Amino acid sequence: MKKFALIAVALVLAALLGCQQARDPKLPPGGDFVLQSADGPVDSRSYRGKVMLVYFGYTNCPDVCPASLAAGGQALNALTPDERKRVKLIMVSVDPERDSLKHLKEYTAFFHGEMIGVTGTTAEIASLAKSFGAGYIKQPAKADGSYAVDHTVSTYVVDSEGKLAAVLDLGVTTDKLVATVRKLL
Repeated sequence: MKKFALIAVALVLAALLGCQQARDPKLPPGGDFVLQSADGPVDSRSYRGKVMLVYFGYTNCPDVCPASLAAGGQALNALTPDERKRVKLIMVSVDPERDSLKHLKEYTAFFHGEMIGVTGTTAEIASLAKSFGAGYIKQPAKADGSYAVDHTVSTYVVDSEGKLAAVLDLGVTTDKLVATVRKLL
């Protein structure tokens, strides 16, 4: 009888584990971070219970950053006020040399008032980008001193437990972005 009870318990546990949403094994691990914003340190662990949309970019980006951040802002606007309270959109600057905290705050506010711009040291940004599978490379400066930073153009969706749940490419529709967020709320 004990043998049957152990088998029954094992089957129940297996069934319960099977109900959990599986993480895509092809996704990079992602990771927690503490970076600086104009309003002080931002610790990703403080957003447990919320879905985070993380984007790696920079304020002098001529095209893909504005398009991606606008899509994120539109997605936030498409959520209900209650849903929006449980979502945080964060832009991580990959150009800490030029992106001051004040400028990051002004830049991200243009796309949505609840978006946060953060940055850190070159080493902190490189480590975080690597953990998310994001890439970037600073191009050589032109004669006038300006330069571009080529970078990954994905939005990284982090679930309420702090795990990377999805990577959405540039051009994702607002509907798909909203649906991805709602699935994780």
